Amino acid sequence: MKKSVVILGPTACGKTKLAVHLASKFGGEIISVDSRQVYKFLEIGSGKDLNDYVIDGKKIPYHLIDVCSPFDEFNLFNYIVLYNQVFENIVLREKVPILCGGTGLYLSAILKRYQLTRADFSDWKESPYYEKTLEELREIALQKKIPLHNTTDWLDKDRLLKALIICDSEGEKISAKEANYLVIGLNIDPETNRKLIKERLYKRIREGMIEEVELLLKMGLTHEKLRFFGLEYRYISLYLNGELNKNDAIQKLYSAICDYAKRQRTWFRKMEKEGLKINWIKYYDFESAEKIAYDFLKGEKA
Repeated sequence: MKKSVVILGPTACGKTKLAVHLASKFGGEIISVDSRQVYKFLEIGSGKDLNDYVIDGKKIPYHLIDVCSPFDEFNLFNYIVLYNQVFENIVLREKVPILCGGTGLYLSAILKRYQLTRADFSDWKESPYYEKTLEELREIALQKKIPLHNTTDWLDKDRLLKALIICDSEGEKISAKEANYLVIGLNIDPETNRKLIKERLYKRIREGMIEEVELLLKMGLTHEKLRFFGLEYRYISLYLNGELNKNDAIQKLYSAICDYAKRQRTWFRKMEKEGLKINWIKYYDFESAEKIAYDFLKGEKA
């Protein structure tokens, strides 16, 4: 069975640098498992950090970054379609696919091989569910026994509505390619994680994250759409739209990212409880990661 290495961990713990290190050592190529880095023009706020893909003067190939326009719809089904293509291509070239990212739902969809259904959301407002309340949608979802993979789906009306549309869809079915995955988790204590989050946030602001959002608005993206792209874009949008002052926006953004990191850790624990083996190492311990990967890729039990 094809072998692949997965690097996961909470935001700001150094996943990309470890993935690049392992790719350099074992002839690997990196597949980004990030729901925002797929979008073009979302550079600083999505944390692409493309300079990190160069090590010892050598550029490590990466995939599933900048694959769609921010004006287009992109979902988990689209991601898995592209993932399968990229994964097969890497294997055919006898390289090691190294997955790197912190989007828990995308990671679970790959590792647990969720069966996904293509659905057309272009006329979703015409759905018989559209006028129903969130409570009514929840009742219907329970009756249909819809396997919701994210607790947010129960809290957000649009997410739940789309889940029902998918359930009723007769569209194409797909799941991630089967493979033998070694999962390495970067373990970092919450206090250190918060410190690194703050350092990274202010670095990104200095590098022009606010100006990046201003440019996206000039391109024609709405504030509503920007807020869909996650925390950095949401809070900077609130600042630029006059709903928060700059200092409040930054402080609230920092707190929200810390909360997100906590939710990521909860999601990874959930994955373990569901049977996934995660080889946890200290977030800075690249030597241990290299040894674990070597044993796995050379055929020994990880």
